Amino acid sequence: MKFFDAIILGIVEGVTEFLPISSTGHLILASTLLGLNENEFVKTFEIAIQLGAILSVVVLYASSLLKNRDKFQKVIVAFIPTGIIGLIVYKIIKKYLLGNPLIVIASLFVGGIIIILFELTQKKTNEGSSEISYPQAALIGLCQAVSMIPGVSRAAATILGGMSVGINRKTIVEFSFLLAIPTMCAATGLDLLKTGLHFTSNEVQLLATGFIVSFLVALVCVKWLLRYIQNHTFISFGIYRIAVAVIFWFILR
Repeated sequence: MKFFDAIILGIVEGVTEFLPISSTGHLILASTLLGLNENEFVKTFEIAIQLGAILSVVVLYASSLLKNRDKFQKVIVAFIPTGIIGLIVYKIIKKYLLGNPLIVIASLFVGGIIIILFELTQKKTNEGSSEISYPQAALIGLCQAVSMIPGVSRAAATILGGMSVGINRKTIVEFSFLLAIPTMCAATGLDLLKTGLHFTSNEVQLLATGFIVSFLVALVCVKWLLRYIQNHTFISFGIYRIAVAVIFWFILR
């Protein structure tokens, strides 16, 4: 991996982390286009730079989260199912699924169809409750666990899961932002512990580059998404997912 690759992947991560199109899936496809070998470092890089994007949420929402104990507790409740399932299936995901572009293509395609069908059943863009109960938070956490499959999208799983139990679009999108903080911190921490933190100085610089770029890009994208959802559905993202899946199917076949 070169610094150019790290910058490109950082941009891809920053743009896609909070959109329902799968940042991990896009990183895998981007790495494939760049000709990167999906070795242990590249797989760790694809996980670790997501912390850069997550830091943008910390900057934007940390004070609000710390002042609202109830919201903080609900985020933790939602994280618990994901954390438990993640510990159980970590080795399987990293060995067999992470880095597999065919899994990503299938997940993007199926997920795109699900998003479109789901949105067609929604009558208004902002209907639903602005409050999340503890049982709903736990259910959202279970939905998020599905996103461990590359290409599913953590944002899509949590947002659609929340909307399906009656939470309005703006509330669940913001909750999805917050839930990303413990989820990605835990995922990155677990991966770094498993890999033993054995990086060369060049690899550390590559990680830092991807981290910083993803942070700066994500700051812009988070604000844009909050404005976008006020008057739009996610159907366009569903169409985009299907289009990307079809294009990459022909590229990689």
